[in-house]
Amino acid sequence: MDTYLLDWANLLLRWAHVITAIAWIGSSFYFVFLDSSLTAPSAPDLKTKGVDGELWAVHGGGFYNPQKYLVAPKSLPANLHWFYWEAYSTWLTGFALFTVLYLFNAGSFLVDKRVHDWSPGIAIAASLGFLVAFWAVYDAICRAFGQKKHGDLIVGAGVLVAIVLASWAASQLFAGRAAFLLVGAMIATAMSANVFFWIIPGQRTVIAQMKAGEPVDPVHGQRAKQRSVHNTYFTLPVLVAMLSNHYGWLTQGPHNWAVLVLLMLAGALIRHSFVARHKAHVLGQRAPWAHAVVGTVLLLGLAVWLAPAPPPAPSAAARAAATRPVSFGEVRAVIEQRCTLCHNAALQNKNVALHTPELIRQQAQAVYQQAVVLKLMPMNNATQISDDERALIKRWFESGAPGP
Repeated sequence: MDTYLLDWANLLLRWAHVITAIAWIGSSFYFVFLDSSLTAPSAPDLKTKGVDGELWAVHGGGFYNPQKYLVAPKSLPANLHWFYWEAYSTWLTGFALFTVLYLFNAGSFLVDKRVHDWSPGIAIAASLGFLVAFWAVYDAICRAFGQKKHGDLIVGAGVLVAIVLASWAASQLFAGRAAFLLVGAMIATAMSANVFFWIIPGQRTVIAQMKAGEPVDPVHGQRAKQRSVHNTYFTLPVLVAMLSNHYGWLTQGPHNWAVLVLLMLAGALIRHSFVARHKAHVLGQRAPWAHAVVGTVLLLGLAVWLAPAPPPAPSAAARAAATRPVSFGEVRAVIEQRCTLCHNAALQNKNVALHTPELIRQQAQAVYQQAVVLKLMPMNNATQISDDERALIKRWFESGAPGP
């Protein structure tokens, strides 16, 4: 029952996390597009009101005319919409999902003794430390160099180095899937912290200054804009780090940290092309697709690099073995040794049990998909299933999964 309830928590939290993430990313992408697409107003009344840029758009059968004031309008409107609960809800649901999936099962999901042999408790503490440490390093880089000449380039380079080091360290300490997820989570934590510590407080300060009749300091808007732009570049790297958990061939290789870095870099480059495209459209220039091309080339290079080597020509004995029918008894022996430790009458992870012949045949599709196609099970290969045993299951399933 406990496993069943955890599965429900997993489903509902994952659903909520995706919903809130869509809301946050959608609003973030829209406002980055809006900032990059604004044009200086030509109407005298708009200039008099302090409008710095405007945009005309058509959508849903109507026309829209959003306007941006710098530093702020002359008077506060009666209804002012804030954008922050999308960010907070995304982080809260994501951390809750991380807790249910990884922290409650740290011995299986965080720890891979082939990578680093340590206790689940220490692994949990280290994973939480990653989230805090990256935010501290990232924020320090922004504070130190964000307002200097060429500050954006310096900050970008510094953050890239920090992410590379964190990716390498995570891959040396945690199971492959956990390492990828943890790097994505630490960047996502920095994104939410940007909203919580900089963007929203800066906006509140501006409003407080307006209410007090004081001059509005433009630095608050500048800092908020800088952190908002950082967030839009972080988005695609975070998404690919989260999605990578479904693809064991990404997370399990000997150089998985480099795979993760290149995936995230490709995402950031492709995102930059879209940001630059918005600005080019306003200026009447050609769309700058060069960064997207580089990102795509990186992805293609990864596909070539990770492609499995062609198997050596099999010997006559191996060919004979490959054509020999696999008995149910052989498959059951493998499953009992490698799978039933976590899938039995007492413990049914993912609501899957494999302790009887009937259950093995009933779950044949799932066993084939998880152990042969994706190679995600056993988790972190804790029971040391061999490639020959996976091949045995493959031949059995593809021959119709015959019973005893």
